Amino acid sequence: PPPSGLVVVRDIRVHSLCEHHLLPFFGRAHIGYLPGGAVLGLSKLARVEKLMLCALLTAASAGHAEKEKTVYGWVENAQLVPWGVTLKAKLDTGALTSSMHATDIEKFEKDDETWVRFKTRVEDQRTEEMVSKQYERPLYRQLEVSGAGGTDERPVVLLEVCMNNTIYEEQFSLRDRGDMIYPMLLGRRTIKHLGLIDVSETFLNNPECDHDSKVVENEASEDDDD
Repeated sequence: PPPSGLVVVRDIRVHSLCEHHLLPFFGRAHIGYLPGGAVLGLSKLARVEKLMLCALLTAASAGHAEKEKTVYGWVENAQLVPWGVTLKAKLDTGALTSSMHATDIEKFEKDDETWVRFKTRVEDQRTEEMVSKQYERPLYRQLEVSGAGGTDERPVVLLEVCMNNTIYEEQFSLRDRGDMIYPMLLGRRTIKHLGLIDVSETFLNNPECDHDSKVVENEASEDDDD
């Protein structure tokens, strides 16, 4: 009569090569199965076990690739898109909103919307030349900053910045950072998309974006009232 109940084979020695990953694997395996009318030989069970282990290796590799994140230094080069100006940017986890050096900031009306006109004079890290340009962007919101000196309101605009090989549309508050070493500061809104930060390193990645680069759009959230 055909066997009934669960059949368990324990301590099967496994040592083989996964053809998909070209990785050797070895160890011991236990297999339990419900026979459908006949008991399988151990040689067939070993082949099934090999296929199962290869599938597990595939899943583990895919999961590792998804979790693998790019590591950035606490100072990196960032490129303003589409203007192509490369700036030194400080990655600051203590700040929520990113900030960029700007002077001569003024608001004006355009197409029934409030816009911001500002100038920036920074050193292009590619050419080592000072670049002075005037930009115009729609006003995204007003940021109120409180400190020892009182309360300060700063306009916030959306700018596209290239980090590594990805373009990020991020919120930047505009202020005179002339007394700061770095003309651009990247806060947590931006950093959360980037990856990991090694505070002992600088300039681990170069901005290399083109028309085909991935674009991560700004995400509006309740934190916009910070």
